[in-house]
Amino acid sequence: MTQTVDLTILGCGSSSGTPAIGCSCPTCTSPDPKNRRTRCSAYLKVNGLGVLIDTGPDLRQQALREGITQVDMVLYTHPHADHLNGIDDLRAFCYVKKGAVHLFGNEFTMNNITERFGYTLSAPTPQWDMPVLLAKAVSGPFEFGDVTFTPIPLEHGSWPCAGWRVGNVAWLTDLSAIPETSLALLDGLEVLFLDCLRNMPYKSHLGVEQSFEWAERIGAKRTVLIHMTHGLEYHELSSRCPTGIEVGYDGLSVSVSLPT
Repeated sequence: MTQTVDLTILGCGSSSGTPAIGCSCPTCTSPDPKNRRTRCSAYLKVNGLGVLIDTGPDLRQQALREGITQVDMVLYTHPHADHLNGIDDLRAFCYVKKGAVHLFGNEFTMNNITERFGYTLSAPTPQWDMPVLLAKAVSGPFEFGDVTFTPIPLEHGSWPCAGWRVGNVAWLTDLSAIPETSLALLDGLEVLFLDCLRNMPYKSHLGVEQSFEWAERIGAKRTVLIHMTHGLEYHELSSRCPTGIEVGYDGLSVSVSLPT
């Protein structure tokens, strides 16, 4: 039987989410659920594993919405609050499985987790009342559960950020540039999820036109835009997207065959 990478967008919003507090713009007041964006993260099912990309502050809400009960590992992109600060909600998944959740990311991110959330790296208590996490820094492809996970080094302003590739699916959030050496890791993609913060460029993110340019350069069969502010309305942005590029939304799921 063909194995698949099944990825669900848990959140495609920026650090403020959409609607943004105190805002009455057309996107924030839109009744369309595709304009309601929680903080950016994803959930993958692959070869029996439950995999999160990032643990934002909306993790509990996202997991309940999508019926997620299994998390075996987390692939971290970087330690900004909107991608990390829901880490404590991993305790629920540790409690369900009575086992640890494995964390992977670059050394910069793993050091940040150790410094800020060291209590999550302790041994379990009889009550499993705290997260029980095993953190490992990675700088290249590794195998877990017979699946290869490939970190993609990215530039996020002055911070080193990691995108992730699993099979022919890649998740690239929070980036301002892609190093040439990383482009080779993105050949042959079926689906690319790509940062697209706002209409105008920003020092540590891609603007809309930059996202279009990088999508064309990478050449995935399908590109889905993520990490958007409330300045981007779903239908208006959709009308501007070139062929092969679409606007993501919370709950969007894709399934791609895992290469043998």
